[in-house]
Amino acid sequence: MSILETDICVIGAGSGGLSVASGAAQMGARVVLVEGHKMGGDCLNYGCVPSKALLAAGKAAAAHRTNGPGVAADEPEVSFAAAKDHVSRVIAAIAPHDSQERFEGLGVTVIRDWARFTGPREIEAGGKRIRARRFVIATGSRPLIPPIKGLDAVPYFTNETIFDLRQPPGHLLIIGGGPIGLEMAQAHRRLGSKVTVIEGARAMGRDDPEAAAMVLAKLRAEGVDIVEQAKVERVGGRSGALEVRVAGGTIFVGTHLLVAVGRSPSLERLNLEAAGVLTNRAGVQVDDRLRSSNRRVYAIGDAAGRGQFTHLAGYHAGLIIRPMLFGLPAKARGDHIPRVTFTDPELAQVGLTEAEAREKHGDAVQVLRLDFDASDRAQAEGKTVGLIKVMAFKGRPIGATIVGPGAGEQIALWSLMLANRLKLSAMAATVLPYPTMAELSKRASSAYFTPKLFDNPLIKRVVRAVQYWVP
Repeated sequence: MSILETDICVIGAGSGGLSVASGAAQMGARVVLVEGHKMGGDCLNYGCVPSKALLAAGKAAAAHRTNGPGVAADEPEVSFAAAKDHVSRVIAAIAPHDSQERFEGLGVTVIRDWARFTGPREIEAGGKRIRARRFVIATGSRPLIPPIKGLDAVPYFTNETIFDLRQPPGHLLIIGGGPIGLEMAQAHRRLGSKVTVIEGARAMGRDDPEAAAMVLAKLRAEGVDIVEQAKVERVGGRSGALEVRVAGGTIFVGTHLLVAVGRSPSLERLNLEAAGVLTNRAGVQVDDRLRSSNRRVYAIGDAAGRGQFTHLAGYHAGLIIRPMLFGLPAKARGDHIPRVTFTDPELAQVGLTEAEAREKHGDAVQVLRLDFDASDRAQAEGKTVGLIKVMAFKGRPIGATIVGPGAGEQIALWSLMLANRLKLSAMAATVLPYPTMAELSKRASSAYFTPKLFDNPLIKRVVRAVQYWVP
């Protein structure tokens, strides 16, 4: 077996691994990239890209069913197969950017095989032993399959297989009321399927309850049946006639089943014990520099157990480049990482929620809140259902929650604020175009200063004095 020497060996060609490989190679490092499955990883092939493409198809169908300004509603002619063709076209359009050919063109040695550690600084893959100065574990995550009785005996989908469907499910049962479950629920409902979401606790349980309630109300109004506090005990039946039994004896019957209860890190093939790399349930145990118990081995993205977002993996990738290539210190933060549920309305969050902020800072937290109906643009668009909350502490934002149309775009302003630890005065001083939804963020920031300016007796006395003495 031949030995391949390199500076950096990246295991996993998802968003984080690809970012490390391209950046390091273009800055002069020798890089080997090992991928046992598809280039682009989960995000391109099974996650962010296909789900948003399917949601776009559902949104187009929903636009027909809603009375718009001067436009009568009608029932669209939906082609589920055409919607899936759209998903495939989107993936195909993006795939070249993540392709083996592109990375080999950048000077990266790409090996298409599963990697396995054989020692602290060596792996085997593709019939070679790869010896590297640094390793990066960027293997992502896979769907979590819960230990539900009978699940192994019935056909079911995960996010890795649901996009293979070419015919719409008659009645899609979804176990899990988190972002994946609810996004797929709305997309399939809008494309003509009956949908039931079964959640063991509270749907969107991680999010601000007030904001989550707006999303759930919209989905229910569209006909999605969302059942909360319903712990699944057993699954049975057969293809086309599946049954999900929950605590208390209620049985839900549907034609198809999607399991969307979360994800777990993909580490089982790596033989990490041989490398001296410790793990836990969340993933590889890493320090604030994203180094494992083996100082030669880093972990990023889902594998690092600090969140499961494509943009987080990209952030991790940029961070570890500094110590690996330049020997510079770099520590990972988590307080400025946004997240978005891409339902309609969208729900976006960065930093602390209101409950988290009050738990940490008590009454010292000020919550700046505006409903979307305060936006002239929202009024013009007829999209006034939504809200923005900004949690402020000592003049700085520590969290923001936005629910409404374009929330995922609007949260970018607050991600910038938190990432750079800016004061609310920076947002209040920003001139934004009128009329835009983004003005809500400026108005929320300005509300922090309103009582200090308009309800302050000293300010009023000064103003009166100036009017009297200054000609």
